[in-house]
Amino acid sequence: MTDNKQKEKIESSHYLFLVFLIILNVMNFVDRQLLASFANFIIPDLSLTNTQFGILTGFGFLFFYSIMGLFMGIMADKFHRPKLIAVGVALWSCLTVLSGAARGFSGLLLPRMFIGVGESILTPTSISILSDRFPQNKMGFVTGAYYMGIPIGAGLSLIIAGYLGPVIGWRMCFYLLGTIGVFLALIMFFIKETPRLINNEDIRNKKIDLRAIRDDLIKVLKNSRPLTLCIYGSVVYHFVLGAAVYDQVWYVQERGFDRAEIAQYVGLIVIVFGILGNLFGGLGSDWFLKNFNLKRPMFLFWVMLFLLPLNIVGRIISPESYIFWIAMMAGAFQLGAVYGPAFATVQELAPPHMKATVIAFFILNLNMIGMFLGTTGAGIILDSLILYNETAINPIEEPYTKTLLFFTIISSFSIPMFWLAGRKE
Repeated sequence: MTDNKQKEKIESSHYLFLVFLIILNVMNFVDRQLLASFANFIIPDLSLTNTQFGILTGFGFLFFYSIMGLFMGIMADKFHRPKLIAVGVALWSCLTVLSGAARGFSGLLLPRMFIGVGESILTPTSISILSDRFPQNKMGFVTGAYYMGIPIGAGLSLIIAGYLGPVIGWRMCFYLLGTIGVFLALIMFFIKETPRLINNEDIRNKKIDLRAIRDDLIKVLKNSRPLTLCIYGSVVYHFVLGAAVYDQVWYVQERGFDRAEIAQYVGLIVIVFGILGNLFGGLGSDWFLKNFNLKRPMFLFWVMLFLLPLNIVGRIISPESYIFWIAMMAGAFQLGAVYGPAFATVQELAPPHMKATVIAFFILNLNMIGMFLGTTGAGIILDSLILYNETAINPIEEPYTKTLLFFTIISSFSIPMFWLAGRKE
């Protein structure tokens, strides 16, 4: 066998492994989005307030997901990564089954908290492995492909809610998805570790020193302005993604859709245009980096600036207008286009010996600041507006629309942050 054929064989195995990680990430986001997708089923069934629902999809899940994600990133830099992923997938899958048996807010809160622990393992560990399997000039495509799990997973969860929810109920959907996850965990458990590009046994055998890790992270952020701006520009963008857990309720209560029908429509749109966005973000940012000699965040600046008017108009226009549907497609496209360039930037600028740790720190900030403020903040605002309307002489019309529009505008402040991150020094 020639060297070229051997190289081709090795690269094929890498792409096959990438496909399997995409499948796991799809399951990750199907599981994560189930509550939001089934909002119109679960909220009335369990008699939840918007604030309680925000806690379940926000703080209750994100606190453990984000905090443990930082530790999992540290562990991924030290331990057998495929087995670490397998444990995480098995944990969140078993707890998803348990979530299906919940009878109230408290019964759903506990498993959702620990589901976050299991899911926190997947991404920092996966990105760490992929960065050891693929060259840097392909990481935009690779991370974009991996993050196709977001639109596919989010879209599938909506399709499940739209088609299976009315037939077998939301509880049975939770049971089935948890069972599938356990099967995938067994496969991952027997996959061999990928050789690390930095094969430094001293690093992996060194005791975990949280203070030293904190000092290293602070040093990295101080020394890399583009990295810091990219991280916190992405955090600001996540405000609206957190608030979007109320989209399904908004569609039904203020846009007049049937709960199953709109879940089907949005699910298909998120999958199709989310995938297109992922491919555009991954391949496009690689091309942009090569041809314009500018950093990937500048690519994000132009994409988000171009789509901002549609994001705003989509919140206030009637569904009878074709612009409403174009805006929905643009939102799904943008969701896909952001993740590849953002994570590729963080991966490229992180020191080799702590890539997974920096990725985990990135995810910690996305969730504990961006998603938490968006999800929990929107829930509190909505309940306050609804309570005010119950006694007000002049009630505030369309509280969901106004709340979601507010978070859309706030998230637009990420655009100048990406511009600053992408400028030539």
